Amino acid sequence: MLSPSLRIKDTLSGGLVEFRAPGRMRMYVCGLTVYDYVHIGHARTLLVFDVLYRLIEAKGFDVKYVQNFTDVDDKIIMRARELGIEPSQLAETFMEEALRDFQLLNLKRPTVMPRATQHVGDMQRIISALVEGGYAYVTPSGVYYRVSRFPEYGKLSKKKPEQLLAGARIEPDPHKLDPADFALWKIYGDGPLWESPWGRGRPGWHIECSTMIHAHLGETIEIHGGGADLIFPHHENEIAQSEAYTGKPLSKVWMHVGLLNMRKEKMAKSLGNVIRIRDAISWWGPNTLRLYLLSSHYRNPLEFSLEGLKKAHENWRIIESAAHELLENPPTSSSEVDGAIDEFDEALSNDLNTPSAIAALVKLSRFIGRLAASHELTGSSTGVAKAFATMFDIMGFKLLEPGPEEVQKVERLVEMRTMLRREGRFDEADAVREKLRDMGYEITDYPDRSSWRKVERPDWSRTF
Repeated sequence: MLSPSLRIKDTLSGGLVEFRAPGRMRMYVCGLTVYDYVHIGHARTLLVFDVLYRLIEAKGFDVKYVQNFTDVDDKIIMRARELGIEPSQLAETFMEEALRDFQLLNLKRPTVMPRATQHVGDMQRIISALVEGGYAYVTPSGVYYRVSRFPEYGKLSKKKPEQLLAGARIEPDPHKLDPADFALWKIYGDGPLWESPWGRGRPGWHIECSTMIHAHLGETIEIHGGGADLIFPHHENEIAQSEAYTGKPLSKVWMHVGLLNMRKEKMAKSLGNVIRIRDAISWWGPNTLRLYLLSSHYRNPLEFSLEGLKKAHENWRIIESAAHELLENPPTSSSEVDGAIDEFDEALSNDLNTPSAIAALVKLSRFIGRLAASHELTGSSTGVAKAFATMFDIMGFKLLEPGPEEVQKVERLVEMRTMLRREGRFDEADAVREKLRDMGYEITDYPDRSSWRKVERPDWSRTF
């Protein structure tokens, strides 16, 4: 049903790189620094790679997906001090909270989710090799990577080192030989510290990801991803240290997701303009949020807007209705199905074009709705159901599922409404329908029965 081919645009070369199943697909995505709750700016990047992960599995690739947690960082230490707790306790708390949010978003769990603190010894071994090779040097304050030793520095961001320094956040240190040099190991007097050949301290941010890639995926991987804000300095520095260490390309494709902006500024905790994932889901629903954040091509920035969310919800209602119809009625087949799945596959296979893939799913959902309205959603073939399920699952949607107690309550109300209608007490029956609607349920009446569905009912009263 799906083609074996996948083409992704590489930030480094600027061209499309093709992969074919059932080949290997080793994918690494830079994860969260866990000092606060996850926000919907993070969610956009997480969702893009969630769809890619689902797609490459569905196409038959041999997949290993690694997404890390940065659990030692100055931001974690500063926040822990403010709260009067240990940095490890803060990191543990927010890792657990992040995993809860991932479940709310219906993110498929990566193959491995390593923590930086699990690989400090590995980091030290790589740093030692870089020092021995002349790519790094030791100072009284730590170990720095010598940027001038790597002639290709700047190849990812397409800028020379002096251009990269303009406006960049530079680590001030009188011991550095060059302002562009970056820390591999920093010596500190307090905070979480590890013994090392260069003094008690902790690793720099950039060496963490290079080390976890090497430990879990090898020297060269197929896809390395993250937000567009990581191109420089994080990914640029990863390339420099990793390729100096192994002598091989770090990744065949560098894939970057455009930022989610709020009032034309990057959504960031430091700017105080964030919306937490759990709040967004409670206000608008997980599928509406997912569809909205995937409604623009991943490489383009996305400006947050309630209008965009409302449009996403309209499309979700069409998809949601089709999903329920297929659950409640035996499916049929049609030539419409092959066309929809081909459009869907073609869209995602060409640089993960999620807007076009969503359009193909909405098109098939409308077709299912027409079949249901004309009572034609019957037959022996399951072509429609299989095609819809494939598209629905790859996009990561999931119908809302009420708990057992909620099911009992709803079924009692539905039975009450059915009884009231039989007795001709239609005003009272309508009142029960409204009560169910307020609870997030819709009732569909058929000639011989009534069915109920739990649906997303966004709260549009929120303003930003």
